[in-house]
Amino acid sequence: MARPTANFVCQQCGATHRKWAGKCDDCGAWNSITEEAASEAAPKGVSGAGGRPVSFVPLQGTEEQQPRITTGISEFDRVCGGGLVAGSALLVGGDPGIGKSTLLLQATAGLANADTQVAYISGEEAVDQIRLRAARLGLAGAPVGLATATSVRDILATLDRPDAPRVVVIDSIQTMYVDTLDSAPGTVAQVRSAAQELIRLAKRRQLTLVLVGHVTKEGAIAGPRVLEHMVDTVLYFEGERGHQFRLLRAVKNRYGPTDEIGVFEMTGTGLAEVSNPSELFLAGHSDNVNGTVVFAGIEGTRPVLVEIQALVTPTALGTARRAVVGWDSARLAMILAVLQSRCGLNLGAADVYLNVAGGLRISEPAADLAVAAALISAHLGQLLPARTVVFGEIGLGGEVRAVGQSEARLKEAEKLGFTTAIVPQAAPRRRGERATESSIATHDMASLHDLFAIFEDAVAAGKTAAV
Repeated sequence: MARPTANFVCQQCGATHRKWAGKCDDCGAWNSITEEAASEAAPKGVSGAGGRPVSFVPLQGTEEQQPRITTGISEFDRVCGGGLVAGSALLVGGDPGIGKSTLLLQATAGLANADTQVAYISGEEAVDQIRLRAARLGLAGAPVGLATATSVRDILATLDRPDAPRVVVIDSIQTMYVDTLDSAPGTVAQVRSAAQELIRLAKRRQLTLVLVGHVTKEGAIAGPRVLEHMVDTVLYFEGERGHQFRLLRAVKNRYGPTDEIGVFEMTGTGLAEVSNPSELFLAGHSDNVNGTVVFAGIEGTRPVLVEIQALVTPTALGTARRAVVGWDSARLAMILAVLQSRCGLNLGAADVYLNVAGGLRISEPAADLAVAAALISAHLGQLLPARTVVFGEIGLGGEVRAVGQSEARLKEAEKLGFTTAIVPQAAPRRRGERATESSIATHDMASLHDLFAIFEDAVAAGKTAAV
């Protein structure tokens, strides 16, 4: 009889190794490889004999689409694409203590108060602990069904019935275990199997499943990467410890737009919605400080105005320092290279600090022009015209490229009282497309040289006013 072998599986990425090693060659994680028992017999080939034929249906169905389930928290519903979808699975991840359980408890309480049957199953906290949080949030009267369980078999036996709750929250998926596996809860095999069984139940019973996921020290959801492929929606709950607001960001959504964000403010009574995040991000902004520029960005379908701050100082070390918070450091290096090569602005002997105020992280290239304006303003010590917003993408040739949804950016800036905008040169309108009316005076930029001209005009205007 062949001797049974064992597999050594990385608990971070799920890679299989022939023997134990201190470091995983696939993901580079240390001390993440554990031994798991392998199946005694190798899987045999599968043929069509004995199988049931799969029936095909037309692409256009005749059934009426079920309405989305709204939680009453508009920011949460916005990120989900307008509400929860029956039969879908959501994965919510975030740092420890960021407020995941608080957000979901408020959402389930809102659903329960709207006569939606909800179940909250916790594998980390006792029922009394959840009740204490609900009392602190003022939600103790909500008819939410609470339970503590970690066995997937017990959860399936409880929910696999016709009168099952419409929304089920599992907090968290890393604490669940399948008793047919020998590995400990939280391992790759357990997380994958538990999620697969729960998602299969959600699809069969048409209930909405919300899974809470732990994150690693790098910020990614712990467990196998396939977990994010199995669910329909992946939400990240983000926030800085020193700031009171939190961001709920959708990175995957089969039923709505991706990169949508919801903004919340952490208060003593829970998470409060922020209907106008631009006012929050611009709190404390001053037009009288050089190196500060207001960027008009787009997060999902929502225009958001945020302040970008730059500081340029002579370096006291042999190598200049580059510190970036809230933006891509490689993108900053590219902007500095373009400014030096195309415009003659040499910042190689200066320390450069770049910060996105408020803790928001910007990923779109439309912030290139705002970053360049902040760097030039900090280096020259000159100010942009008051109440000015900036957006545009910069190419390696120093040209300023057009970005999408310019009208929405300008409309948001106009609503908040901005009067001037530095934007890319207007692209030719398509046939039948009408121009939008706006009271904001725009300065069209074809290249970075046009941006330098604005600062020169500001210097000349300042000298004239002084005379």
